[in-house]
Amino acid sequence: MSSSLEQLITIASRYWPSNRNGDYRPGQQISPEARRLHELWEQEIKNINRWWAFLDELRGELPGFSIGDATATPDACFRCVVYPDKGRPLPDLHWVVVGCVSIIAPVYAVYGVQFEDREKTRVFRAMDFELQQSEIKTPAEVIARRVEAEFGFTRLPREMAQMPVPLFVQWKEPPETTLFHALFTNEPENIP
Repeated sequence: MSSSLEQLITIASRYWPSNRNGDYRPGQQISPEARRLHELWEQEIKNINRWWAFLDELRGELPGFSIGDATATPDACFRCVVYPDKGRPLPDLHWVVVGCVSIIAPVYAVYGVQFEDREKTRVFRAMDFELQQSEIKTPAEVIARRVEAEFGFTRLPREMAQMPVPLFVQWKEPPETTLFHALFTNEPENIP
């Protein structure tokens, strides 16, 4: 099922406030949007076995890679990471493939995160929705194919993902907030 930009913004606005007052504030009740997201997570967590089975299928289809769960609440998605196995030498700059399945809309995203290892510290370098680098193309294609087969979701086009939205998503606020942040995570580069 394909959703229009307007439909996706409407859906996201049910879970993220359009003003700063809708955000969490100490000593006060949470916003109606935050309450809806929390209730949705309560529902989705009951089906976590489906996500774990999906990760197991990825492991079977991607030998030579380490696959992990990167899901974190209050993000609006289940998220997985695919790393090259540590047994082989890695370049100074390398990529990780991330797959996200939204819990608020029938869409998913796959992107790459490039980072540099410096003395036991990872330094973020770039994020990429195009996924044309040879080392990330195959795992990205496998993730996309498996998400579509397992969940029946549609891939969110890059142009829509990068569209600014008037919503406050955790630490992102307009004009920096994008539809990607609202449907998935406000920290796409923050991976384990």
